[in-house]
Amino acid sequence: MTSELSEDRREAVQALESSFSELMTVFRRFVSEAAERVSPGMLPATFKALSVVSRFGPLTLSALAERLAADKGFLSRAISELEELGLVTRTPDPNDRRSRLIAVTETGHARLADARAPHESRLYEAMADWSVDDIRHLSTLLHALAVGESPAHD
Repeated sequence: MTSELSEDRREAVQALESSFSELMTVFRRFVSEAAERVSPGMLPATFKALSVVSRFGPLTLSALAERLAADKGFLSRAISELEELGLVTRTPDPNDRRSRLIAVTETGHARLADARAPHESRLYEAMADWSVDDIRHLSTLLHALAVGESPAHD
């Protein structure tokens, strides 16, 4: 029985991995399309930086690099591009004058919302028949997986 359970677990994890692969392909396409909607020619990684600053900012470049596990040199160029487009600002960090805080402007928030709208409506439509409890449960499970915890059982 233990062997059968471990085989079932292995198959279930492989199916989950396959599903994540499909989801990541869709997500990469979404990020590319959204980046293009924010500004033609924008790299997906630049869009991700803008998104992270929007969600968690204001952030220093170091904090952004840590959150994205990305190269600070690339991010510095990406933030300069976003600043030139009027989507972010850099201001002195009151806690460390050597650092600057990156924040999304009102224009940046508006462009992000416009860029995300088509994907959000597709996700909403795809989950139209799901119960709110199922959506919340999926969110809880994904968070637990992301942070490496066991999900809470009700």
